[in-house]
Amino acid sequence: MNNIVQSFYNWYRNTIRNPKYRWWLILGTFLYLFSPIDLAPDIFPVLGWIDDAVVMTLLVSEVSQLLVDQVKLRQTQNSDQASSAKKEGETVDVDAVPLK
Repeated sequence: MNNIVQSFYNWYRNTIRNPKYRWWLILGTFLYLFSPIDLAPDIFPVLGWIDDAVVMTLLVSEVSQLLVDQVKLRQTQNSDQASSAKKEGETVDVDAVPLK
């Protein structure tokens, strides 16, 4: 059972990180959450909510990780651009000293 869960998690994570399939997977996840057809139907009070909670937690954690990675990438790009602009346009004052 643990192998099946780990396989699903790896598949979900790899698929959501692929830009080609990301929005399809997010749409499919929302359809699954709001659909009456589930692995464990919502008619069963606790059992029916567990699978929805697991899928929603997986979606939120992966999307938030994607957003964090995107913010870090932008910060890195901005700092690289700022440092390269600073190097190009920076004037350095040097005190000359006579050599003997």
